[in-house]
Amino acid sequence: MKPVLIYCYDSYCGWCYGFSSVMLQIAEQFKNEFDIEVLSGGMILPKQPVSITATADYIQKAYKMVESRTGVRFGEDYLWHIFNPEQSDWYPHSEKSAIALCILKEYQPALQVEIAADLQKALHFEGRDLTDDEGYRNLLEKFRIPSKDFYQKLHTEAYKEKAYYEFALVKQLQVNGYPSVLLQVSESKFYLLSNGYSDYDVMQQRIVTILKEA
Repeated sequence: MKPVLIYCYDSYCGWCYGFSSVMLQIAEQFKNEFDIEVLSGGMILPKQPVSITATADYIQKAYKMVESRTGVRFGEDYLWHIFNPEQSDWYPHSEKSAIALCILKEYQPALQVEIAADLQKALHFEGRDLTDDEGYRNLLEKFRIPSKDFYQKLHTEAYKEKAYYEFALVKQLQVNGYPSVLLQVSESKFYLLSNGYSDYDVMQQRIVTILKEA
């Protein structure tokens, strides 16, 4: 079988946002070496809606660490919600963005890493609410996806099941943090490339070494 790089992420994961540029470089460099599958992990799945106030204090400190380590920048429109949580109408939840990813990558399977990166940019830089249907409008134009079809699928049980299947698959892969990257070289053999953030040089070297071994 052709090797498959499995990228386990969540649209609400700030470290995944910082990791996007690394994954985009990896996807470009190794596009002929392996296929890439992006899976949503379902990091935030409360049974009842929980306001951004619950995590704002943590994010106020953590985002600076992500910026310092990765060089990414969080946008003012996102940070407004983080520093004004009492005024924010955000109730973070991973479900809708995971459903959206399932739909988007069905139309553009070769662009999964770019789609995931743009979903994260929409939230963390542009400050779009990913629990709001309109938060995806700009991506539909960029990836040439019919909006009528997208929004119809976004609210179907079939695509919700696809998203929850991905959550279960990520658990089956024993992923316990994001971002996580695995390289599958056979039906039963997986290599863990990264559990948490790794820079491009480290990722590249690990991949080259494993591909030689395989």
